[in-house]
Amino acid sequence: MDFKLPKLGEGADSGVVVNLFIKEGDTVAKDQTVLELESEKAVASIPSNVAGTVTKVHVKAGDKISVGARIFSVGEGGASAAPAAPVATAPAAAPSAPVAPAAAAPVALPTAAYTPLPSSGAAPVASPSLRKVIFDLGIDAARVRGSGRGGRIELGDLKNYVAYLQSVAFAPKEAGAAPAPKALAEQIDFSKWGPVVKKPMTSLRKTIARRMTENSNAIPHVTQFDDVDITGLLELRKKYVAEYEKNGAKLTVTALVLKGVAAALARHPIFNSSIDEVSDEIVLKEYIHLGIAVDTEAGLLVPVIRDVNKKSVLQLSKELEELGAKARDRKVSPDDLRGGSFTISNLGAIGGGYFTPIINKPEVAILGLGRGAAKPVVRDGKIESRTLMPISVSYDHRVIDGGNAARFVVDLLASIQNIGEADVKL
Repeated sequence: MDFKLPKLGEGADSGVVVNLFIKEGDTVAKDQTVLELESEKAVASIPSNVAGTVTKVHVKAGDKISVGARIFSVGEGGASAAPAAPVATAPAAAPSAPVAPAAAAPVALPTAAYTPLPSSGAAPVASPSLRKVIFDLGIDAARVRGSGRGGRIELGDLKNYVAYLQSVAFAPKEAGAAPAPKALAEQIDFSKWGPVVKKPMTSLRKTIARRMTENSNAIPHVTQFDDVDITGLLELRKKYVAEYEKNGAKLTVTALVLKGVAAALARHPIFNSSIDEVSDEIVLKEYIHLGIAVDTEAGLLVPVIRDVNKKSVLQLSKELEELGAKARDRKVSPDDLRGGSFTISNLGAIGGGYFTPIINKPEVAILGLGRGAAKPVVRDGKIESRTLMPISVSYDHRVIDGGNAARFVVDLLASIQNIGEADVKL
């Protein structure tokens, strides 16, 4: 009997084997964890639904596997806890020439029968659903000739443009024809200039790279900088840190800042929103779920603390520590990484000042925190030493204008600086 990789969750159908806890000859029990699988940014423990003696292991650490792939086989005496419907696995070798159904193939147009428009960069005139299809396909909509009123793009126009692209891509090459342009990604032999060491990108690093590129390209970023006076927060922390430790929590400046951020977001809900790019609507969220960027050895993870505005500083301190530990141990689940409405990236423990954090789509803003430092400040006509922490707020200029951002930053500074004993006292 074979144990096959079960469904991993919504939208997840493959992953990379991180750890394998069985070998041939081992006895496996039902619900025993047999491997850890890295899917997107989460590492999930996969339990067995069969019991028996392992006769063969079909995977190894580093393998990328999909739902339905065989993990291991058990010999006689194996029993299935909940036999699942058989999952068809992919054939070992794909057919050399797959044939698409005739009805789905667009009509191929001669190259001369269609002339694309020059790219203008202007937004297409089309229905929201069709714009979504165009965006998902990565097509430059400005080049599509629209046959609707006022140049509006219809579904047939998009099909004709795709057919034109196919006719160009698969047209027979004539003798003496110009060679196809080189791919944008060019492999460079860096060893020509000196010794190098090559290190493969992990699945997590590939995911981070893809998402950061998508977020940076899709969102027009603007970043606003300022300083927040955290002298009072440091005094509160010093006063109550021991009491929090007695209650099993570590009081940090980040936990206090969370309270201030939640208060500012409640007064500026546009910073706690998202764009529905299909319906062209702004979604204002009535919940405040804050993503906390965690620096791990494997890369950046952003687990989410939910309903921050409804929790005490003690609760937030405990959740911050628990989620941070889970992230560093790669034990966060996919659900731990979803549903955030605003993100905080704190580099203060490492160092550095202002920076330009990249927005975590589909959110519309992110807060970056730098390292606090003592600086001379004029207060009531006198120069005092105060601890100032640099903050950087990046926002989506499609939704938020500069005036909104300035007002939000002013309120954010006030909210953080006005946190008092009533907020911290147990």
